Amino acid sequence: MHMEVLIPAFSVLFIIIGTLGGYFFGRARGRKDRITVLSDQPQPVTSVVDRPKNDVQPPPVAAMVSQPKDEATMESIIPNRIKLFESIQAQQKAHIQSLPAESIKITLRDGQVMEGKKWITSPLEIAEEISKSLASKALIAEVSGTLWDMARPLERDCELKILTFEDNKGRDTFWHSSAHILGQALEAKYGCKLCIGPCTTKEEGFYYDASYGSLGLNDEHLKKIESEAEKAVKAKQCFERIEVSMEQALEIFSDNKFKIEIINELPVDKAITVYRCGNLVDLCRGPHIPNTSFVKAFRCLKASSAYWRGNKDRESLQRVYGISYPDKKLLQAYIKQQEEAKKYDHRLLGKSQDLIFCHPYSPGSWFFTPNGARIYKKLMQFMENEYLERGYQEVITPNIFKMDLFEKSKHAGHYKQNMFLLEIEKEEYGLKPMNCPGHCEEFRHRPRSYRELPLRMAEFGVLHRNEASGALDGLTRVRRFVQDDAHIFCRESQLKDELKGVLDFIKYTYDIFGLSFDVELSTRPESYHGERATWDKAEAILTEALNEFGKPWQINEGDGAFYGPKIDFGVCNALKKKFQCATIQLDFQLPDYEQFDLHYNSEGKEGKRERPVMIHRAVFGSFERFFGILLEHCKGKWPFWLSPRQAIVCPVSEKSEAYALQVQERIRRAGYHVDVDTSDRSVSKKVREAQVAQYNYVLVVGEKEAKIDQVFYYFLILICCL
Repeated sequence: MHMEVLIPAFSVLFIIIGTLGGYFFGRARGRKDRITVLSDQPQPVTSVVDRPKNDVQPPPVAAMVSQPKDEATMESIIPNRIKLFESIQAQQKAHIQSLPAESIKITLRDGQVMEGKKWITSPLEIAEEISKSLASKALIAEVSGTLWDMARPLERDCELKILTFEDNKGRDTFWHSSAHILGQALEAKYGCKLCIGPCTTKEEGFYYDASYGSLGLNDEHLKKIESEAEKAVKAKQCFERIEVSMEQALEIFSDNKFKIEIINELPVDKAITVYRCGNLVDLCRGPHIPNTSFVKAFRCLKASSAYWRGNKDRESLQRVYGISYPDKKLLQAYIKQQEEAKKYDHRLLGKSQDLIFCHPYSPGSWFFTPNGARIYKKLMQFMENEYLERGYQEVITPNIFKMDLFEKSKHAGHYKQNMFLLEIEKEEYGLKPMNCPGHCEEFRHRPRSYRELPLRMAEFGVLHRNEASGALDGLTRVRRFVQDDAHIFCRESQLKDELKGVLDFIKYTYDIFGLSFDVELSTRPESYHGERATWDKAEAILTEALNEFGKPWQINEGDGAFYGPKIDFGVCNALKKKFQCATIQLDFQLPDYEQFDLHYNSEGKEGKRERPVMIHRAVFGSFERFFGILLEHCKGKWPFWLSPRQAIVCPVSEKSEAYALQVQERIRRAGYHVDVDTSDRSVSKKVREAQVAQYNYVLVVGEKEAKIDQVFYYFLILICCL
């Protein structure tokens, strides 16, 4: 769509300035709100079975030949597993029945307290007492913070939450259970050796990795797998749980070397859980949905190659991806949304608009053309303006460090396998994958006073992470990227205000770009550093900050950084695609490490030294990922202030080219990007091509306009989300 106006050339400047000022400056400068972006957290890994960190990939599935299924698996191994499962299950049921059924108190979300019997009352029974409608939708329960099967008896006084598909944890469990249905179908149909089958974290759906020998899956196989899965769904198979010893687990899965490897890596002092669904007996932490009939719509999406544990020297596997829903209409909506998303994939739009490209010489590292670089720089300028207003100080640190620094910060033990390493003069160096160790050195290079705190240290640092080639995904998963990274060094008494400021920064930024978001508090992981009491304190501080923030949030158990809990923001764009972008990480550990010994001189004559607390934070996350998100969000129709093609002048003929160049120069001096089309095409073709190229303004000039200093002005009405 467009509008045509005959207007003096000098007025074009005021129209453009007015458009920009009314949209951007009016929102980003004439206000009291604020902004921020992502830190040193590793980019989320797809799974432990991703492809290797080089470009060697398993043979494509189409190159593999078909073979019959392993009949031995069907005729002896599966029945033997079921027999062992049922034997252990009978013993455990008999033991539970022998226990005294003491009264317990069950506290619901609304504070209501219900009575129950220990080892008898289950969350499902409580849900049925509340409402049959709730019971029909209940997928799992949360019992005093622990996820729980609906049919599993309660063991003590507890707080109980019933979770449905509307809850993130309920939805993830639904897809995890669907992965078991998929695994059952794969094993029944092809006798394969199952490996792992999780839900796809931070995304929609699930997958199952398995070894098929020389069998290569194709679309016909996927249809047969779907049919087999439908049988399991119609059979209304219950998910049953047992706890086993390591010896029992090794016996149950003695035929599967992949499961044996996982079992041998499990902690000796922790219970191992095994689930059964129909003929599938699988090693799994659980919990699961009550039964397979909850899955009303099931679809196999694709099959791809993978390596066991992401190691090219290990076994070649095949991964089958799937999606499922409790309503067929939801599946239809998902398929429609996926078709829409394909049309506006940022890689396709980036190529058609001449913004970005990638070259085999540097996989995972993207080129930004002049058009793409304009957008990239404007995003950076946006952040720089916010830094100025919010009291951040920019620093620049080296891109390469001796590995001693990462050993000192403890990052090497967690991220070394994902770093680019090199030897220089017989010493090991690494390209930095995060900025925080360098910022710690920046803090400690001279004495610091309490008067300097809070010290908000920001850097647009170039980072490198040696991601597996199979995990690379356009601009959203790369090897070379820039973060809008910052670290705030402050006193513990300043944490409340600083966290409030960062949360405000993030919300303001996402509101500017029209992006919705989900919030999660990621808590202490198994491999954490520091004292548990310190972690509890840090989690309590973030919990309080989130409660005051006023937006809904959920707990993501065990997904914190090794040095502290974090608040993660999942961004959803107009295509309903979700990405993790912003993060806030609270760190009492890094400043306290003996090797860093960060401190400042506190107030008072005695000059006591105290340790600062660190907040790691990022708003965009990486500029590359945020660029890709925005490109899809606005479907290539950039708002004026971000547009790489703000205006173009189209002279009617060669006689008016000189005037066109004058108009271009006047607009450029006002700070905007403007092109001139000096080709010999007709003016109608020039205008049409400018519209297709998504120029915000098309200015047409001829001899008449040159004489009276006017332009014929087209304003393209871009239907855009920003």
